[in-house]
Amino acid sequence: MTNATLQWDDVNGQPQHAAWHSEAGRPAPARMQVADDRLAADAAYHLICEGSTLLWQGDFFNARHLMEALKRRLDKPKLRGKAQKNAKPAHPPAPAATPALAFHQQRQVQARRAHILGSILIPLNGDYRIPLRRAPDVQAACTQAWGPADGTARVIALRELQGIVSAYEWRKNGVQIPALQTLGGYDRIHPHYGVFSPVRGEYVDLVAQAPLPATATQTAAVAWDIGTGTGVLAAVLARRGVPQVIATDHAARALACAQDNVQRLGVAAQVQLCNVDLFPPGHADLIVCNPPWLPVRATTSLEQAVYDPDSRMLRGFLAGLAAHLRPGGEGWLILSDLAEHLGLRSRADLLAWTEAAGLRVVGRLDIRPHHRKAQNASDPLHSARAAEVTSLWRLAGVA
Repeated sequence: MTNATLQWDDVNGQPQHAAWHSEAGRPAPARMQVADDRLAADAAYHLICEGSTLLWQGDFFNARHLMEALKRRLDKPKLRGKAQKNAKPAHPPAPAATPALAFHQQRQVQARRAHILGSILIPLNGDYRIPLRRAPDVQAACTQAWGPADGTARVIALRELQGIVSAYEWRKNGVQIPALQTLGGYDRIHPHYGVFSPVRGEYVDLVAQAPLPATATQTAAVAWDIGTGTGVLAAVLARRGVPQVIATDHAARALACAQDNVQRLGVAAQVQLCNVDLFPPGHADLIVCNPPWLPVRATTSLEQAVYDPDSRMLRGFLAGLAAHLRPGGEGWLILSDLAEHLGLRSRADLLAWTEAAGLRVVGRLDIRPHHRKAQNASDPLHSARAAEVTSLWRLAGVA
């Protein structure tokens, strides 16, 4: 979000102004022009590629149709006129020299796509109403994401607004977690806006299946869930019989989300939320951490659940773990080896950090991912995704 104010003349020539709002941290547009139903998709695409953003003043559904047209042009660039007549048969692009280069090239493609699709802007009144023909009611979704309306008119990218509405539906319906179903009771997690959803549930299965340390279910036992997010792992530990779980996070949205979920799941009496980065004070019988899996810079707040620059959280967890474990306690590190297959981090690095922290590996559980990208041979990162394994590393202090 920024504090910038945008100014423009509406279709009647009247001056308007509104605050720029971007959850993705995108800067306020430097070149913005009013657009409506008369703008053709090809013309819109060229304007955006030349650096303009389009503040939509026409029919809302036509703005959605325009975005779909832009997606088609990004997915299958269309040649016209002489270009089409003289075009040579397309050849598949040469593969990247290394998996790491392929990954960074893919991120560049995704960033360009996000920029173009994020260049259709929608006005919001101070009560979260969209002042466009046939606009849907997004007041409940916006209130849930941002809090009560404060009378500030805003401009937001249509793509971000769609994300807010989608998050509203995800939160309302919830995501079924097979591990919670197996453990009995309510089995859905309700992710809040801005909190990463546990759609890849294999890592939750690992936490549900790993053998608990002998002391973890004793009357005074305590477990920590570091970087709890939705609270799903804290809930699994509580369902498995750990009498007290302290779930930490430093994001306000995550803490609110986790509190909501542990109450829905009936484990609020066992789970305590703590606003802290990494470890709370004291010691624990079991300390669980599922850090972001890829050591690169995040460009949005939601990406922080996936990208961990220079493996900061991973290395911080390993470095501080031994000092916080009770005698006989364990640390569970949940980590995909996708970064290794992409050449972003080596297994040798992980083992060296573990040894330097005074830790030893007492066991490991592995599981292969079930998501569709692992089966998609056309994905530029298919070879790495197909080889990916998610592991739960059981760690203890060096005797």
